Amino acid sequence: MNSDSDIQIAGDILEVPHLLQAPRQHPVTVAEFAGLARSIAEDRSRWEHLVEYDATTRWYHRLLTGPGYEVWLLSWVPGQGTGPHDHGGSSGVLTVLDGTLTERTDRGTQVLGAGAQRVFAPGYAHEVVNDTLEPATSLHIYYPGLTDMPMHTKACAAETATVTA
Repeated sequence: MNSDSDIQIAGDILEVPHLLQAPRQHPVTVAEFAGLARSIAEDRSRWEHLVEYDATTRWYHRLLTGPGYEVWLLSWVPGQGTGPHDHGGSSGVLTVLDGTLTERTDRGTQVLGAGAQRVFAPGYAHEVVNDTLEPATSLHIYYPGLTDMPMHTKACAAETATVTA
């Protein structure tokens, strides 16, 4: 009788390259996109020198592109925000790099500190704002690349709940 427990590997498994999966060059899963955001966040030399703060408009810079995705760096001075919106057909990962941002949705309000991440599906509506007295920086990954950002006329949420990350 054969079963999976009867299988034994003889020799060095690393000598059987045709059985090993090749490492991926680009993320394809939600976890891999979140991991890409974390690895960029940890490598400050990759983005810190690019950040600018503009009191008249939100500043943004496309940091990286890959097959079907884009990585954006954004800065936020106190009081700047997005207004209520969604990301059309794009999914995304928002990672706070420095400072604190507030996210408002129909489900409530969350305060996102440095290192906090939000992963969202197409059509996810929210509003992001810097409600503090200090500037903030964030990283955004969109898959597929962001081509539509419909604005909503109604605020996403009332001040109902606060979570600190």
